[in-house]
Order: sequence, then structure tokens, then C-alpha cells
Amino acid sequence: MIQLEVVTHLHSQGEKMGLYKRVIRPILFSGLRADPEWLHNEAMAILTGLEQSFDQPWSQWLQKQLRQAYGYRDPRLEQQLWALPFPNPLGLAAGFDKNGAAAGVWASFGFGFAELGTVTLQPQPGNPQPRLFRLLEDEAVLNRMGFNNQGAAQMQARLQARWQGQVPPIPLGINLGKSKVTPLEAAVSDYVGSFKLLQEWGSYFVVNVSSPNTPGLRSLQAAASLEPILAALQQANTHHKPLLVKIAPDLEWEAIAAVLDLAQRYQLAGIIATNTTTARTGLKTQVIAATGQPVEAEAGGISGAPLRQRATEVIHFIWKETRGQLPIIGVGGIFTAADAWEKIAAGATLVQVYTGWIYEGPGMVRQVLQGLLKRLEQQGMAHISEAIGSAHR
Repeated sequence: MIQLEVVTHLHSQGEKMGLYKRVIRPILFSGLRADPEWLHNEAMAILTGLEQSFDQPWSQWLQKQLRQAYGYRDPRLEQQLWALPFPNPLGLAAGFDKNGAAAGVWASFGFGFAELGTVTLQPQPGNPQPRLFRLLEDEAVLNRMGFNNQGAAQMQARLQARWQGQVPPIPLGINLGKSKVTPLEAAVSDYVGSFKLLQEWGSYFVVNVSSPNTPGLRSLQAAASLEPILAALQQANTHHKPLLVKIAPDLEWEAIAAVLDLAQRYQLAGIIATNTTTARTGLKTQVIAATGQPVEAEAGGISGAPLRQRATEVIHFIWKETRGQLPIIGVGGIFTAADAWEKIAAGATLVQVYTGWIYEGPGMVRQVLQGLLKRLEQQGMAHISEAIGSAHR
């Protein structure tokens, strides 16, 4: 408890004084010389402890302090999508809270929604370490985690224990992946198995067939492979939960168009654009210090600033192809309100962050939301919904 209060106080004061990027981040990123995955796990351990003590006075008090420091509410940012109330359009992307261990905490940091996972039917350790690297010069992260998680049954038990008889403060999506031990030809039963376990506890679900870190997974984006997965999931979707698919930024336009055709045929609720990229062009980072290898030789997907432009281009394409009729969650390279606005104007109804939040600090959410409101005022718009796809008008 004391440790968490100290960390929270440092972050809060650091944001007020503009010190996160100048003092706290250099210590965390470089000064400690700690493995990024170790730092992530330490942060998650603190947040998990806060979540597990949600009914304790000290935890409730601390979350109130977090909401006051990082939250920001304004009716102009609120939306109803898929019959779900989103207090604002900025969400936490999948990959941070893989097991849903801190599901109830994310609202306290100001997020309008959070996506848990990626979770697989079978528990799995993921790929060998080291597997997470910061590319500081590029404001990017290279990861090859490999869907390390405790499995769908463990997440189901945790969410049921936490939310039985309660409604989470923000929508909680669940990102579904294929277990590594499951052959590609058995992918349908693997996805459906996870979905059936978790269907009651997710606000929406995402079919992740676009991570570059599970062998062969991206081949499931091909229409012939994706169609049976979507058909089986919709057949199992007795709770009528919104179902989305997450695509890679490296797909050709024809392949994206094929996915969109399936999405409309199987009445998907939307598309998440995009996952990490396997491209290495234009990077300033030449060598990964932790391994001594050239960045081109390191496997994994890159997130953060290098993904920004391509992800926005994909959003533009989806909006045009679907005439704005298929909701898009935009993700990739969002660090500022300008970045978020660009994706919303391109056609994204909601946006997500992960790498940008790590680089900018916990105060980023509030700053982005306030910046979006300034943009609305500058454009003479009364609500964030007016901004969606505005670049096409």
C-alpha cells in the first residue's frame, strides 16, 4: 500500500510539474537499466494489488485520487456504441492487462474503455526472453511476447469473482488469440472455446488473427481461413456480444477489402486497425542494445510512432470501403490529442493507446481528452461524434 501511494504521488506530482518525461521516464527507461518486461510486471503487480483490494477503504481512497489526477469527464466526449456507454473515446489497447488482473482499475486512469488479453484457450508462457524492447529514438516498442497469459478459464474465474452482480465502470473488451499448441486447422475450436468461457464477462470481443508473434497466425486473416472462425463465433454468440476483428497494418489493400467483406457478411460490430507492424523501414534505431543484434534481425512487431501513419491510412481505407457504416477502433502511434484527432477524423469511432501511454505517462489520457475538446471547439463541433470521418467530408 505504501509503495503504491509513493508511486502514485510521484506520478501525480511529476505530471503537474511536467517532470514525467524529463525525470521519471529516463529513470525508468534508462537509469535503472531494467528489462522492460520486468518493469511492466512490477507495475501490473501494484495495479493487481489495488484491484484485489477494491472493497477496502484505502483502495477506494487511492482510486479516487487517481481519478482526480488523471480522469476527465465531459458529455461532449460520451458515446453510445453497440448499446454500450463509453464515457470517452480513448481506451487501453490489448496487451497491457493480459489476464484481466487490473480490469477495475483502468477507469481510474481516465480511460473510456479497456481491452483485456490477448487471452488464449490454453495457458502459455509465451516466447523466450528477452522479448520486449524499447526503441527510444523512434518512440517505439518491439515485442515478441507470444500471447503469454494464464488462459481463458483463469480469466473467466477472475472476472466472475470480481464482477458478479456488478457492472464495470467502463466497457471491458476481451481480445481472443489462438493457443500456440493448437494447429492452424483447429483454430476454430480454439477461438470458440475461449469465447464460450468468457462470453458473459466481456463487453465486446476481438478476434486477433494479426499478431506476428504466433507462428502462422497471420495466415488466418485470409478470407478462406477467417470465414469459418467468424461463422462459428457468431453461431456461439448467444449473448449477442459485439464481435470485432483486429487486422495487421502490413496487409495489402485487396486483403483488407476481403476482410471487410467478411465483416459485413457475418455482421461484425467493427474492425480494429491496426496491430503491430513487421516493417523496419525508416527506423532510427539500428541495434537492439539488449541483444546486440541489428533491429532488422530481431523478430517481433513494432508499435508506437513508426506505426502512426500506416494505421491512419488503413482507417481511411476502411471508412471509404464501408462508407462509414462499420465502426472502427483506431490504434497505432497515438501520443497526443492531434494523433487521436487524426484517427477519429479518418473514421475511427474509438481509439486505443498502449505504447504512447508508456512514453507520455499516466497524465496522457487527461491531456488527450482536453485536447480533443479544444479541437471540437476550433472546428465548431458540439460533440465528438461529429468529428468521426470528418476528413472525408
